[in-house]
Amino acid sequence: CVRCTKHNWRLDVSTMKYVNPPDSFSQDELVVERDTHNGLQLIELHPPNPWDTDRRIPEDLTLGEVTYLTHACMDLKLGAKRMIFDPWLTGPAFARGWWLLHEPPSDWMERLCRADLIYVSHMHSDHLSYPTLKRLAEQKPDVPIYVGNTERPVFWYLNQSGVKLTNINVVPFGVWQQVDQNLRFMILMDGVHPEMDTCIIVEYKGHKILNTVDCTRPNGGRLPEKVDLMMSDFAGGASGFPMTFSGGKFTEAWKAQFIKTERKKLLNYKAQLVCELKPKIFCPFAGYFVEAHPSDRYIKETNLKNDPDVLNRLIEKKCSEVLTWTPKPGATLDLARVLRDPAESVGIMNPPAGTKVFKDSWDFKLYIDNLCSAVDDEIFGYPSWVKEYYVWAGFKGYNLVIRVIETDEDFNPLPGGYNYLVDFLDLSFPEARPNRDCPYEEIKARVGVMRYRVKHGLLWDDLYIGFQTRLQRDPDIYHHL
Repeated sequence: CVRCTKHNWRLDVSTMKYVNPPDSFSQDELVVERDTHNGLQLIELHPPNPWDTDRRIPEDLTLGEVTYLTHACMDLKLGAKRMIFDPWLTGPAFARGWWLLHEPPSDWMERLCRADLIYVSHMHSDHLSYPTLKRLAEQKPDVPIYVGNTERPVFWYLNQSGVKLTNINVVPFGVWQQVDQNLRFMILMDGVHPEMDTCIIVEYKGHKILNTVDCTRPNGGRLPEKVDLMMSDFAGGASGFPMTFSGGKFTEAWKAQFIKTERKKLLNYKAQLVCELKPKIFCPFAGYFVEAHPSDRYIKETNLKNDPDVLNRLIEKKCSEVLTWTPKPGATLDLARVLRDPAESVGIMNPPAGTKVFKDSWDFKLYIDNLCSAVDDEIFGYPSWVKEYYVWAGFKGYNLVIRVIETDEDFNPLPGGYNYLVDFLDLSFPEARPNRDCPYEEIKARVGVMRYRVKHGLLWDDLYIGFQTRLQRDPDIYHHL
Protein backbone atom coordinates (compact mmCIF):
# COMPACT_ATOMS: atom_id res chain seq x y z
CA CYS A 1 0.00 0.00 0.00
CA VAL A 2 0.99 3.61 -0.59
CA ARG A 3 -0.12 5.93 2.21
CA CYS A 4 -1.19 9.48 1.46
CA THR A 5 0.00 11.49 4.46
CA LYS A 6 -2.03 14.49 3.37
CA HIS A 7 -5.39 12.75 3.65
CA ASN A 8 -4.43 9.67 5.67
CA TRP A 9 -5.83 7.45 2.90
CA ARG A 10 -4.09 4.36 1.49
CA LEU A 11 -3.78 3.16 -2.09
CA ASP A 12 -3.67 -0.55 -2.84
CA VAL A 13 -1.11 -0.68 -5.67
CA SER A 14 -2.23 -4.14 -6.78
CA THR A 15 -5.79 -2.99 -7.52
CA MET A 16 -5.15 0.74 -8.06
CA LYS A 17 -7.98 1.50 -5.63
CA TYR A 18 -8.02 3.60 -2.50
CA VAL A 19 -8.57 1.59 0.68
CA ASN A 20 -11.48 2.84 2.79
CA PRO A 21 -11.70 6.35 1.33
CA PRO A 22 -14.34 8.84 2.57
CA ASP A 23 -17.83 8.31 1.15
CA SER A 24 -17.56 11.40 -1.04
CA PHE A 25 -14.43 10.19 -2.82
CA SER A 26 -14.68 8.92 -6.37
CA GLN A 27 -12.14 6.38 -7.59
CA ASP A 28 -12.34 8.19 -10.93
CA GLU A 29 -10.63 11.19 -9.37
CA LEU A 30 -7.32 9.31 -9.29
CA VAL A 31 -5.31 8.87 -12.47
CA VAL A 32 -2.75 6.06 -12.38
CA GLU A 33 -0.12 5.81 -15.10
CA ARG A 34 2.25 2.87 -15.49
CA ASP A 35 5.71 3.68 -16.78
CA THR A 36 7.64 0.50 -17.57
CA HIS A 37 10.98 2.27 -17.27
CA ASN A 38 10.46 4.33 -14.14
CA GLY A 39 7.75 2.49 -12.23
CA LEU A 40 4.44 3.89 -11.04
CA GLN A 41 3.22 7.48 -11.33
CA LEU A 42 0.26 8.73 -9.30
CA ILE A 43 -1.53 11.92 -10.28
CA GLU A 44 -4.25 13.23 -7.96
CA LEU A 45 -6.64 15.49 -9.85
CA HIS A 46 -9.44 16.84 -7.67
CA PRO A 47 -9.33 15.30 -4.20
CA PRO A 48 -12.47 16.16 -2.25
CA ASN A 49 -12.49 18.50 0.71
CA PRO A 50 -13.30 16.40 3.78
CA TRP A 51 -15.55 19.12 5.24
CA ASP A 52 -17.82 18.79 2.19
CA THR A 53 -18.72 15.27 3.27
CA ASP A 54 -22.40 15.19 4.21
CA ARG A 55 -22.78 18.89 3.45
CA ARG A 56 -25.46 20.70 5.45
CA ILE A 57 -27.45 23.81 4.60
CA PRO A 58 -26.98 26.58 7.22
CA GLU A 59 -30.04 27.10 9.40
CA ASP A 60 -31.12 30.19 11.32
CA LEU A 61 -29.31 30.41 14.65
CA THR A 62 -31.02 31.23 17.91
CA LEU A 63 -27.98 30.53 20.08
CA GLY A 64 -24.29 30.56 19.27
CA GLU A 65 -21.98 32.29 21.74
CA VAL A 66 -18.18 32.40 21.68
CA THR A 67 -16.48 33.71 24.83
CA TYR A 68 -12.77 34.52 24.94
CA LEU A 69 -11.05 33.38 28.13
CA THR A 70 -7.35 33.96 27.48
CA HIS A 71 -4.55 33.27 24.92
CA ALA A 72 -5.92 30.45 22.71
CA CYS A 73 -8.76 29.44 25.02
CA MET A 74 -12.30 29.99 23.74
CA ASP A 75 -15.57 28.84 25.30
CA LEU A 76 -18.18 27.96 22.66
CA LYS A 77 -21.84 27.64 23.64
CA LEU A 78 -23.53 26.02 20.67
CA GLY A 79 -27.10 24.98 21.36
CA ALA A 80 -27.17 22.61 24.31
CA LYS A 81 -23.43 21.90 24.15
CA ARG A 82 -20.38 23.73 25.45
CA MET A 83 -16.97 23.26 23.81
CA ILE A 84 -13.63 24.71 24.95
CA PHE A 85 -10.40 25.16 23.00
CA ASP A 86 -6.88 24.84 24.45
CA PRO A 87 -7.33 25.72 28.13
CA TRP A 88 -4.17 27.42 29.42
CA LEU A 89 -5.64 29.37 32.33
CA THR A 90 -3.10 29.17 35.15
CA GLY A 91 0.61 28.71 35.62
CA PRO A 92 3.44 29.24 33.11
CA ALA A 93 4.11 27.67 29.73
CA PHE A 94 7.44 26.48 28.35
CA ALA A 95 8.94 25.80 31.77
CA ARG A 96 8.85 29.37 33.14
CA GLY A 97 9.33 31.47 30.01
CA TRP A 98 5.72 32.35 29.10
CA TRP A 99 3.06 33.74 31.40
CA LEU A 100 -0.51 34.75 30.65
CA LEU A 101 -0.92 38.33 29.47
CA HIS A 102 -4.67 38.45 30.11
CA GLU A 103 -6.45 37.82 33.40
CA PRO A 104 -8.90 34.94 32.79
CA PRO A 105 -12.50 35.41 33.95
CA SER A 106 -12.89 34.49 37.60
CA ASP A 107 -15.27 31.63 36.73
CA TRP A 108 -12.85 29.85 34.40
CA MET A 109 -12.81 26.66 36.46
CA GLU A 110 -16.59 26.47 36.50
CA ARG A 111 -16.57 26.92 32.72
CA LEU A 112 -14.13 24.02 32.29
CA CYS A 113 -16.22 21.79 34.51
CA ARG A 114 -19.36 22.62 32.50
CA ALA A 115 -17.70 21.75 29.20
CA ASP A 116 -19.18 18.87 27.22
CA LEU A 117 -15.89 18.49 25.36
CA ILE A 118 -12.45 20.08 25.22
CA TYR A 119 -10.20 20.28 22.15
CA VAL A 120 -6.42 20.36 22.66
CA SER A 121 -4.62 21.26 19.45
CA HIS A 122 -1.08 20.10 20.24
CA MET A 123 1.42 19.27 22.96
CA HIS A 124 2.98 22.71 23.51
CA SER A 125 2.29 23.90 27.01
CA ASP A 126 0.50 27.12 26.05
CA HIS A 127 -2.21 24.80 24.63
CA LEU A 128 -1.75 21.63 26.68
CA SER A 129 -1.38 23.17 30.13
CA TYR A 130 -0.82 20.55 32.80
CA PRO A 131 -1.19 23.08 35.66
CA THR A 132 -4.65 23.91 34.26
CA LEU A 133 -5.63 20.30 33.61
CA LYS A 134 -4.43 19.24 37.06
CA ARG A 135 -6.94 21.66 38.59
CA LEU A 136 -9.65 20.36 36.25
CA ALA A 137 -8.89 16.69 36.92
CA GLU A 138 -9.30 17.23 40.65
CA GLN A 139 -12.92 18.24 40.05
CA LYS A 140 -13.95 16.52 36.82
CA PRO A 141 -11.45 13.92 35.61
CA ASP A 142 -13.84 12.39 33.07
CA VAL A 143 -14.46 15.51 30.95
CA PRO A 144 -14.19 14.37 27.29
CA ILE A 145 -10.98 15.69 25.68
CA TYR A 146 -10.34 15.34 21.95
CA VAL A 147 -7.01 15.43 20.11
CA GLY A 148 -5.85 14.55 16.62
CA ASN A 149 -4.05 11.31 15.82
CA THR A 150 -0.63 12.93 15.47
CA GLU A 151 2.62 11.03 15.11
CA ARG A 152 3.77 12.54 18.39
CA PRO A 153 0.85 11.85 20.75
CA VAL A 154 -0.49 15.04 22.30
CA PHE A 155 -0.73 13.44 25.75
CA TRP A 156 2.56 11.50 25.54
CA TYR A 157 3.50 12.74 29.04
CA LEU A 158 0.15 12.16 30.76
CA ASN A 159 1.20 9.20 32.94
CA GLN A 160 4.37 10.89 34.18
CA SER A 161 2.51 14.17 34.83
CA GLY A 162 0.34 12.72 37.57
CA VAL A 163 -2.74 14.41 36.08
CA LYS A 164 -5.64 11.95 36.36
CA LEU A 165 -7.68 12.52 33.21
CA THR A 166 -9.76 9.53 32.21
CA ASN A 167 -11.56 10.43 28.98
CA ILE A 168 -9.03 11.36 26.28
CA ASN A 169 -10.17 10.60 22.74
CA VAL A 170 -7.73 10.40 19.79
CA VAL A 171 -9.57 10.90 16.51
CA PRO A 172 -8.50 10.53 12.85
CA PHE A 173 -7.94 13.54 10.63
CA GLY A 174 -10.55 14.79 8.20
CA VAL A 175 -13.50 12.88 9.64
CA TRP A 176 -16.59 14.50 11.15
CA GLN A 177 -17.05 13.75 14.86
CA GLN A 178 -20.74 13.99 15.72
CA VAL A 179 -21.50 15.61 19.10
CA ASP A 180 -25.28 15.85 18.74
CA GLN A 181 -27.82 16.31 15.96
CA ASN A 182 -26.66 19.84 15.19
CA LEU A 183 -23.02 19.95 16.31
CA ARG A 184 -19.97 18.23 14.85
CA PHE A 185 -16.26 18.92 14.45
CA MET A 186 -13.32 17.81 12.33
CA ILE A 187 -9.61 17.91 13.21
CA LEU A 188 -7.08 18.60 10.45
CA MET A 189 -3.27 18.36 10.46
CA ASP A 190 -0.68 21.00 9.71
CA GLY A 191 1.12 20.79 6.39
CA VAL A 192 4.49 21.88 7.83
CA HIS A 193 4.42 20.08 11.19
CA PRO A 194 2.02 17.17 10.64
CA GLU A 195 3.70 15.19 13.41
CA MET A 196 2.31 17.50 16.10
CA ASP A 197 0.23 20.52 15.02
CA THR A 198 -3.51 20.39 14.31
CA CYS A 199 -6.41 22.73 13.62
CA ILE A 200 -10.17 22.28 13.83
CA ILE A 201 -13.44 23.01 12.04
CA VAL A 202 -16.54 23.17 14.23
CA GLU A 203 -19.95 23.13 12.53
CA TYR A 204 -23.21 23.98 14.26
CA LYS A 205 -26.45 23.87 12.26
CA GLY A 206 -24.43 24.21 9.06
CA HIS A 207 -22.42 27.23 10.29
CA LYS A 208 -18.65 26.72 10.39
CA ILE A 209 -16.02 27.97 12.84
CA LEU A 210 -12.40 27.54 11.69
CA ASN A 211 -9.63 27.59 14.29
CA THR A 212 -6.19 27.32 12.67
CA VAL A 213 -4.42 27.71 16.05
CA ASP A 214 -0.60 27.68 15.57
CA CYS A 215 -0.49 25.78 12.28
CA THR A 216 2.12 27.14 9.89
CA ARG A 217 0.22 25.84 6.86
CA PRO A 218 -3.06 24.38 8.14
CA ASN A 219 -4.23 21.36 6.14
CA GLY A 220 -1.52 22.06 3.57
CA GLY A 221 -3.22 25.32 2.60
CA ARG A 222 -6.60 23.80 1.68
CA LEU A 223 -9.20 25.35 3.96
CA PRO A 224 -12.93 26.08 3.79
CA GLU A 225 -13.85 29.50 2.45
CA LYS A 226 -16.49 31.89 3.79
CA VAL A 227 -16.74 30.29 7.21
CA ASP A 228 -18.76 32.20 9.77
CA LEU A 229 -15.88 32.69 12.22
CA MET A 230 -12.13 32.22 11.78
CA MET A 231 -9.56 32.30 14.59
CA SER A 232 -5.80 32.35 14.11
CA ASP A 233 -2.54 33.14 15.86
CA PHE A 234 -1.02 36.51 15.01
CA ALA A 235 1.69 37.63 17.41
CA GLY A 236 4.93 35.92 16.48
CA GLY A 237 7.75 35.78 19.02
CA ALA A 238 7.01 32.15 19.88
CA SER A 239 10.62 31.01 19.50
CA GLY A 240 14.02 31.42 21.07
CA PHE A 241 15.36 32.72 17.77
CA PRO A 242 17.11 35.09 17.52
CA MET A 243 16.87 36.64 21.02
CA THR A 244 18.79 33.85 22.77
CA PHE A 245 21.64 33.70 20.22
CA SER A 246 25.00 35.49 20.33
CA GLY A 247 28.21 35.64 18.33
CA GLY A 248 28.74 36.23 14.64
CA LYS A 249 25.92 38.15 12.99
CA PHE A 250 23.74 38.13 16.11
CA THR A 251 24.23 41.75 17.12
CA GLU A 252 21.42 43.65 18.81
CA ALA A 253 20.88 45.67 15.63
CA TRP A 254 20.62 42.51 13.52
CA LYS A 255 18.16 40.95 15.96
CA ALA A 256 15.95 44.05 16.01
CA GLN A 257 15.81 44.23 12.22
CA PHE A 258 15.12 40.50 11.89
CA ILE A 259 12.27 40.61 14.42
CA LYS A 260 10.75 43.66 12.73
CA THR A 261 10.90 41.99 9.31
CA GLU A 262 9.45 38.71 10.55
CA ARG A 263 6.59 40.45 12.34
CA LYS A 264 5.70 42.32 9.15
CA LYS A 265 5.86 39.13 7.08
CA LEU A 266 3.56 37.36 9.54
CA LEU A 267 1.06 40.24 9.51
CA ASN A 268 0.92 40.27 5.72
CA TYR A 269 0.60 36.48 5.53
CA LYS A 270 -2.26 36.38 8.03
CA ALA A 271 -4.06 39.27 6.32
CA GLN A 272 -3.66 37.63 2.92
CA LEU A 273 -4.93 34.28 4.21
CA VAL A 274 -8.00 35.92 5.75
CA CYS A 275 -8.72 37.82 2.53
CA GLU A 276 -8.44 34.61 0.50
CA LEU A 277 -10.76 32.64 2.80
CA LYS A 278 -13.18 35.54 3.34
CA PRO A 279 -14.66 34.53 6.71
CA LYS A 280 -17.58 36.61 7.91
CA ILE A 281 -15.74 37.30 11.20
CA PHE A 282 -12.04 37.06 12.06
CA CYS A 283 -10.52 36.92 15.54
CA PRO A 284 -6.75 37.07 16.23
CA PHE A 285 -5.86 34.99 19.28
CA ALA A 286 -3.22 32.51 20.56
CA GLY A 287 -0.65 35.26 21.05
CA TYR A 288 -1.47 36.84 24.38
CA PHE A 289 1.56 35.86 26.45
CA VAL A 290 4.32 37.81 28.15
CA GLU A 291 7.84 37.06 29.42
CA ALA A 292 6.82 38.35 32.82
CA HIS A 293 9.56 37.07 35.14
CA PRO A 294 12.05 39.82 36.07
CA SER A 295 15.02 37.66 35.01
CA ASP A 296 13.60 37.59 31.47
CA ARG A 297 13.39 41.36 31.12
CA TYR A 298 15.80 41.34 28.17
CA ILE A 299 13.57 38.90 26.27
CA LYS A 300 10.43 40.90 27.06
CA GLU A 301 12.01 44.11 25.75
CA THR A 302 13.55 42.46 22.68
CA ASN A 303 10.91 39.93 21.63
CA LEU A 304 8.38 42.42 20.27
CA LYS A 305 5.09 40.98 19.04
CA ASN A 306 2.37 42.00 16.63
CA ASP A 307 -0.58 44.06 17.84
CA PRO A 308 -3.91 42.35 17.06
CA ASP A 309 -5.55 45.69 16.31
CA VAL A 310 -2.89 46.42 13.68
CA LEU A 311 -3.64 43.09 12.00
CA ASN A 312 -7.37 43.74 12.12
CA ARG A 313 -6.97 47.19 10.57
CA LEU A 314 -4.86 45.67 7.79
CA ILE A 315 -7.54 43.06 7.12
CA GLU A 316 -10.29 45.69 7.08
CA LYS A 317 -8.26 47.72 4.60
CA LYS A 318 -7.66 44.76 2.29
CA CYS A 319 -11.12 43.17 2.53
CA SER A 320 -13.72 45.42 4.10
CA GLU A 321 -16.43 42.74 4.05
CA VAL A 322 -14.69 40.84 6.89
CA LEU A 323 -15.76 41.86 10.41
CA THR A 324 -12.87 41.71 12.89
CA TRP A 325 -12.92 41.14 16.65
CA THR A 326 -10.07 41.84 19.07
CA PRO A 327 -11.11 39.86 22.14
CA LYS A 328 -10.84 40.79 25.80
CA PRO A 329 -11.14 38.28 28.66
CA GLY A 330 -14.80 37.49 29.19
CA ALA A 331 -15.92 39.21 25.97
CA THR A 332 -18.61 37.30 24.07
CA LEU A 333 -19.37 37.16 20.38
CA ASP A 334 -23.06 36.43 19.80
CA LEU A 335 -22.73 34.57 16.52
CA ALA A 336 -26.47 34.42 15.94
CA ARG A 337 -26.91 38.21 16.21
CA VAL A 338 -23.83 39.11 14.21
CA LEU A 339 -24.78 36.80 11.35
CA ARG A 340 -28.24 38.35 11.22
CA ASP A 341 -26.86 41.89 11.26
CA PRO A 342 -23.07 42.52 11.35
CA ALA A 343 -23.70 46.15 12.28
CA GLU A 344 -25.70 45.27 15.42
CA SER A 345 -23.71 46.73 18.29
CA VAL A 346 -24.81 44.16 20.86
CA GLY A 347 -23.43 41.32 18.75
CA ILE A 348 -20.14 41.65 20.62
CA MET A 349 -20.46 42.08 24.37
CA ASN A 350 -17.35 43.33 26.15
CA PRO A 351 -16.82 42.46 29.82
CA PRO A 352 -18.32 44.89 32.35
CA ALA A 353 -16.53 48.17 32.94
CA GLY A 354 -13.75 47.79 35.46
CA THR A 355 -13.06 44.16 34.56
CA LYS A 356 -9.35 43.39 34.87
CA VAL A 357 -7.94 42.75 31.41
CA PHE A 358 -4.19 42.46 31.91
CA LYS A 359 -2.48 40.43 34.61
CA ASP A 360 -0.16 42.36 36.90
CA SER A 361 1.00 39.51 39.15
CA TRP A 362 1.96 35.88 38.66
CA ASP A 363 2.72 33.14 41.17
CA PHE A 364 6.38 32.86 40.15
CA LYS A 365 7.61 31.24 43.36
CA LEU A 366 5.25 28.25 43.29
CA TYR A 367 6.27 27.12 39.83
CA ILE A 368 9.95 28.09 39.90
CA ASP A 369 10.43 26.37 43.26
CA ASN A 370 8.98 23.24 41.67
CA LEU A 371 11.43 23.46 38.77
CA CYS A 372 14.35 24.03 41.11
CA SER A 373 13.37 21.02 43.23
CA ALA A 374 15.40 18.83 40.88
CA VAL A 375 18.66 20.75 41.38
CA ASP A 376 19.68 18.91 44.55
CA ASP A 377 18.37 15.53 43.49
CA GLU A 378 20.74 12.72 44.43
CA ILE A 379 21.21 11.61 40.81
CA PHE A 380 23.09 14.81 39.97
CA GLY A 381 25.72 13.99 42.59
CA TYR A 382 27.06 11.34 40.21
CA PRO A 383 28.70 12.49 36.94
CA SER A 384 27.55 9.25 35.32
CA TRP A 385 24.07 10.78 34.92
CA VAL A 386 25.28 12.61 31.80
CA LYS A 387 26.01 9.43 29.86
CA GLU A 388 22.94 7.64 31.21
CA TYR A 389 20.65 10.49 30.16
CA TYR A 390 21.88 10.91 26.58
CA VAL A 391 22.02 7.15 26.02
CA TRP A 392 18.41 6.98 27.26
CA ALA A 393 17.42 9.79 24.88
CA GLY A 394 18.94 7.76 22.06
CA PHE A 395 19.79 10.54 19.59
CA LYS A 396 22.94 9.63 17.65
CA GLY A 397 24.41 9.13 14.20
CA TYR A 398 24.37 12.87 13.52
CA ASN A 399 27.49 15.00 12.99
CA LEU A 400 27.06 17.55 15.77
CA VAL A 401 28.94 18.26 18.99
CA ILE A 402 27.31 20.26 21.77
CA ARG A 403 28.69 21.73 24.95
CA VAL A 404 26.13 22.12 27.75
CA ILE A 405 26.96 24.56 30.54
CA GLU A 406 24.74 24.77 33.61
CA THR A 407 24.17 28.38 34.69
CA ASP A 408 22.51 30.61 37.24
CA GLU A 409 19.50 32.86 36.52
CA ASP A 410 21.62 35.28 34.50
CA PHE A 411 23.35 32.60 32.43
CA ASN A 412 26.64 32.81 34.27
CA PRO A 413 28.38 29.42 34.60
CA LEU A 414 27.28 27.85 37.87
CA PRO A 415 30.10 27.18 40.37
CA GLY A 416 30.15 23.43 40.79
CA GLY A 417 27.71 22.99 37.89
CA TYR A 418 28.20 20.56 35.03
CA ASN A 419 30.01 21.56 31.85
CA TYR A 420 30.22 18.69 29.38
CA LEU A 421 30.50 17.77 25.70
CA VAL A 422 28.31 15.34 23.75
CA ASP A 423 29.37 14.05 20.33
CA PHE A 424 26.20 12.82 18.64
CA LEU A 425 28.08 11.15 15.80
CA ASP A 426 28.95 8.19 18.00
CA LEU A 427 27.25 9.32 21.23
CA SER A 428 30.50 9.80 23.07
CA PHE A 429 31.45 12.32 25.76
CA PRO A 430 34.87 13.76 24.94
CA GLU A 431 36.95 15.88 27.29
CA ALA A 432 37.74 18.43 24.55
CA ARG A 433 36.13 19.58 21.31
CA PRO A 434 37.03 17.06 18.56
CA ASN A 435 39.55 18.13 15.92
CA ARG A 436 37.46 16.88 13.00
CA ASP A 437 35.33 19.16 10.83
CA CYS A 438 31.95 19.13 12.58
CA PRO A 439 29.23 21.59 13.59
CA TYR A 440 29.49 22.78 17.17
CA GLU A 441 26.89 24.37 19.44
CA GLU A 442 27.30 25.80 22.91
CA ILE A 443 24.22 25.74 25.11
CA LYS A 444 24.08 27.64 28.37
CA ALA A 445 21.03 26.47 30.33
CA ARG A 446 19.50 27.54 33.63
CA VAL A 447 20.31 24.73 36.02
CA GLY A 448 16.84 24.34 37.56
CA VAL A 449 15.03 24.06 34.26
CA MET A 450 17.69 21.83 32.70
CA ARG A 451 17.82 19.35 35.56
CA TYR A 452 14.03 19.23 35.74
CA ARG A 453 13.98 18.29 32.02
CA VAL A 454 16.55 15.57 32.65
CA LYS A 455 14.95 14.09 35.75
CA HIS A 456 11.47 13.89 34.22
CA GLY A 457 12.46 13.08 30.64
CA LEU A 458 10.81 16.18 29.16
CA LEU A 459 11.19 17.71 25.71
CA TRP A 460 13.82 20.39 25.11
CA ASP A 461 11.18 22.56 23.41
CA ASP A 462 10.68 24.19 26.79
CA LEU A 463 14.33 25.23 26.91
CA TYR A 464 14.36 26.79 23.47
CA ILE A 465 10.87 28.25 23.10
CA GLY A 466 10.84 29.25 26.77
CA PHE A 467 14.06 31.32 26.47
CA GLN A 468 15.83 29.18 29.08
CA THR A 469 19.10 28.92 27.12
CA ARG A 470 21.72 31.11 25.52
CA LEU A 471 23.17 29.71 22.32
CA GLN A 472 26.20 29.99 20.07
CA ARG A 473 26.77 27.83 17.03
CA ASP A 474 29.64 27.31 14.61
CA PRO A 475 28.79 27.37 11.78
CA ASP A 476 25.45 29.20 11.96
CA ILE A 477 23.26 26.24 10.96
CA TYR A 478 19.85 25.29 12.31
CA HIS A 479 19.98 21.63 13.40
CA HIS A 480 16.30 20.80 13.11
CA LEU A 481 16.82 17.16 14.06
